[in-house]
Amino acid sequence: MRCPYCGNDDTRVLESRQAQDGRAIRRRRECTRCQERFTTFETVEMAPLVVIKKSGTREPFQSDKIVRGLMRACEKRPVSLETMQAIAEDIEREARGAGLREITSTQIGEAVLRRLIDVDQVAYVRFASVYREFDDVNGFLQELRRLEGLRLEADRGT
Repeated sequence: MRCPYCGNDDTRVLESRQAQDGRAIRRRRECTRCQERFTTFETVEMAPLVVIKKSGTREPFQSDKIVRGLMRACEKRPVSLETMQAIAEDIEREARGAGLREITSTQIGEAVLRRLIDVDQVAYVRFASVYREFDDVNGFLQELRRLEGLRLEADRGT
């Protein structure tokens, strides 16, 4: 690692520890020439995750797009920003954990709905109405019946 102060290529590691919840290593270093100390972070370089849109176009995965959609669905609902961010991070982690390099927007939408149903059912219906493109009140009614059926199954399972 090159010293940011004098440009010397010879530095030594004084201390290493985990950072960013174990996703990085923080290293405290010292230059052997000027004795200045500095910190570096080592992280894994991940292959980009690509989203395949309904139109067939591809774009880089952006968890903030999921969060923005959740914010609209959860407006005036008791759902914290941290919960919404956790949902987006969980979806990305699940896709990467499955070894996916590409994921469809449909898979993302379904993954959001699977998580949102346990967080807030009103937000679930709001998100579903946009995601599933309800044309009229019948779309809402069908989704509400589906939601009620899921609740009844869950009640029977416990």
